[in-house]
Amino acid sequence: MNSLVRTYLYLISGLVSPLIGWNIAHIFLTDLGWLNEYPEIILFPCIAVSLSVGMLLTEIFISSPTRIKLNLRTAKIPVLMAIGLGLSSGLVAGIISQILFFPALRVSPILVRVIGWLLIGTFTGLSEGFTWYWRSSEAGNSERFQKRAIASFCGALAASLAAAILFESLRRTLGNLLPGLENFEDPVGFALLGMLLGFVFSCTSSPSYQVALRAGAGFEYTGERIFDAGMEEEADLQYPSINKDRKLLSFISDGEADEIEEGLSIRLPSKGQISIGSAPGESNIYLPNVPPHIADLKFKSRETLLSPNLQCFRMIEVNGQKLDSSKSVQLKHNYIITFYTKEIHSDESKFYRFVYYNRFFDPQA
Repeated sequence: MNSLVRTYLYLISGLVSPLIGWNIAHIFLTDLGWLNEYPEIILFPCIAVSLSVGMLLTEIFISSPTRIKLNLRTAKIPVLMAIGLGLSSGLVAGIISQILFFPALRVSPILVRVIGWLLIGTFTGLSEGFTWYWRSSEAGNSERFQKRAIASFCGALAASLAAAILFESLRRTLGNLLPGLENFEDPVGFALLGMLLGFVFSCTSSPSYQVALRAGAGFEYTGERIFDAGMEEEADLQYPSINKDRKLLSFISDGEADEIEEGLSIRLPSKGQISIGSAPGESNIYLPNVPPHIADLKFKSRETLLSPNLQCFRMIEVNGQKLDSSKSVQLKHNYIITFYTKEIHSDESKFYRFVYYNRFFDPQA
């Protein structure tokens, strides 16, 4: 999905979610008459739950907009966790705020509001970061999960602080110009907080641009395993594989295996290059029966180039089109790359097909 569209959707969700929570809170406060003397204890939990669940559902449905039933099925546990974290954080924020509002403590109302917003925002960030573990197999990578959780927490903290400062500045500036504005301070302030949180989460939750190759047709063929005479151990395994000795490549779903099978996705490095060919021990991606060096993949910042060997470009197709030169090809998301064992369309030619992803491929997406 286009990054600008993602941002717009997050901003809309950030605007609407706290307003829903604010209205729910006023049902308890006004219609049911619960805790009228301590409104923050009702208001803050409702806002926190609404924000946590709203941001969570936004990320889930933006990530897989065409799989509504699957999204609803996988969202149950994360939503329950978001509700629990939202309630607990909202109650903590509400109780602390209510205590600080006691006249005997003489704490500035501005400071109380800032503390309350920081608590709501940071716990919303924690909820977004931790529930991600339950909805994405990419979180199985502990390093990636830690980075995502820290980014969500720090981003939410910064957004909450910015919202509090901006709101207090606007409150002072517009308070004198627009009489009666104080009646709308809460919904306006929480809407501002939600929009800033939405903007932050649109950045921290955007797909990582760590590229991947998914094995397609042609990898059901594994070839024969060759044994040296008189040797009990296999000397040379003739099957498609990744070279794990250099620690550049690994499978997303299985970190121990090296054999490439149809449906598996290969995690690629973000910088440098890898070689593709049939040279044992030298090719990063080993494909039996293709030339020893058929092509390279070169990785730059958010860009991947397929660089064919000068002698082998006729054995490569990109999106069904045979290459007519050894000029490098810039790959884009969902591009199909096919490597042939002999020149294309020749007799007995076999092929290996990959699908390229310009963001981390998540099998649960």
